[in-house]
Amino acid sequence: MQTPSYYSAQLTLDVIGVFVFALSGGLVAVKKGFDIVGVLVLAGAAALGGGILRDLLIGSVPPVGITDWRLLTSAALGGLATFVYQPGVERVSRLVRVLDAGGLAAFAVSGSLKAVTLGVAPTACVLVGIITAIGGGMIRDLLAGQVPEVLRRELYALPAALGAVIVVVAGELGALHDWVLWMAVALVFGFRMISVRLDLNAPRPLRTGQPRRK
Repeated sequence: MQTPSYYSAQLTLDVIGVFVFALSGGLVAVKKGFDIVGVLVLAGAAALGGGILRDLLIGSVPPVGITDWRLLTSAALGGLATFVYQPGVERVSRLVRVLDAGGLAAFAVSGSLKAVTLGVAPTACVLVGIITAIGGGMIRDLLAGQVPEVLRRELYALPAALGAVIVVVAGELGALHDWVLWMAVALVFGFRMISVRLDLNAPRPLRTGQPRRK
């Protein structure tokens, strides 16, 4: 039996994820004082990086991030929007986190969904979903010269893993419907925003590794 393609849901999730991550990348570039080229580059890297990594990992080449005009247009519009509308610096970090949560949710679900529809092994589908969700943000932060959010701020990868697992389990049970996909998106977004609000973090080492003062 052939696996449904879920083309409409896949495209919608990809466009949403690309646009909101482009906004987050553009905002970080504005905060860093980049010119319009820098804003567009950082917006594009954040928006398309995760999807390109996803497609390379599952052998779907060339990646849609460099071939689909809708995704390229969405990334460009997100970057231009942040260049034109430049909020105060004190609002940037807050906006980036909200946008990150939206992009994280959309890409965690779309990444694992594409892997599932191509018949990738379940464990790999979950990993692909996580990498799709966090990849663009990591590339953005590295290009901006800062430690990636996934390594330093609240729960980040875990919400993505939750969304990917929901998609994969639903696919294995034959219960992968559009409402399940959007429920997973909502759960990931809510999980991420709650972790930001309550400052919830993954466990950290008890020792810092710094020598004791004598």
